[in-house]
Amino acid sequence: MHKIDMHTHILPEKLPNFADKFGYGDFIHLEHHRKGFARMMKGDTFFREIAENCWDPQVRIPEYAQHKTAVQVVCTIPVMFSYWAKPADTLDLSMFLNDHLAGVVDDYAEHYIALGTLPMQDTELALKELHRIHALGFPGIQIGSNVNQLNLNEKQFFPIFEACQELNMAVFVHPWGMMGEEHMRRYWLPWLVGMPAETARSVCSFIFGGIFEKLPSLRVCFAHAGGSFLPTLGRIQHGYNCRPDLVAIDNPVSPDAYLGKFWVDSATHDPRLFKYILEMVGDEKICLGSDYPFPLGDLEIGAFLEKMDLGADVLEKVFYKNTLKWLYGE
Repeated sequence: MHKIDMHTHILPEKLPNFADKFGYGDFIHLEHHRKGFARMMKGDTFFREIAENCWDPQVRIPEYAQHKTAVQVVCTIPVMFSYWAKPADTLDLSMFLNDHLAGVVDDYAEHYIALGTLPMQDTELALKELHRIHALGFPGIQIGSNVNQLNLNEKQFFPIFEACQELNMAVFVHPWGMMGEEHMRRYWLPWLVGMPAETARSVCSFIFGGIFEKLPSLRVCFAHAGGSFLPTLGRIQHGYNCRPDLVAIDNPVSPDAYLGKFWVDSATHDPRLFKYILEMVGDEKICLGSDYPFPLGDLEIGAFLEKMDLGADVLEKVFYKNTLKWLYGE
């Protein structure tokens, strides 16, 4: 059974030095220090080392084919969002990254689908780039879980989501700008604790902010199986019940009413949690997503699901049918 991996990341092999170009900022650039590897540098600070499967589409194809994956949905690495920068500069960077993604799809149309990135800190510029990548054939966008610590329910973001619904474009929400990151750098806690919390923050923002209510046809998928939202829904629901004066101020609809209204990816790393997620959102709202090529991802691309006796019908939905519905609609 072939698979579509809807959560993967890619970069251009060569990045301009945007800090030199713009005259400020810790923009990411690459140092190709040894064959097949590069250092991602955030200004003068080492961020992480990546291998050539992070930039070479051809290297990736046989690598993910080992796990019966036929197609990858590719998007940029969240550190590239650069929402902190001057809006016009983030637009410039976004256009560079999106043009690269479009080129990957053009060159390997049978193997890749692209999600674009936007300068989310400026609504007009974000809409401009959204319409441009729609014309290029992108079926959707990837955005962060917050924008400079503004929650996604803020009014300035609504026109972007509204345009996505009108253009029939999907939205993938990926955690970044993790809350409390500066206070918990040790033990990789921003990635292990902060990212799941960030995703829960974004789901709650969509629900309590009334975005799903106002835009019922908007197709949104949340990374990492929805982060900590679904495992803590009991607490969230109880908060809604006991203190509606604090929780239900913008949307009176119960949080659990939205189960089955949005998608999550399958990256739980735990069959027990996957069964719980499956029970919570249903077998039509989970998409196979690996977070390839990073070590925190499911780099066997759903192999643990094949061992779970889920049944061919469920696997078929998770492995590709649900992703197609999320990306393109019915």
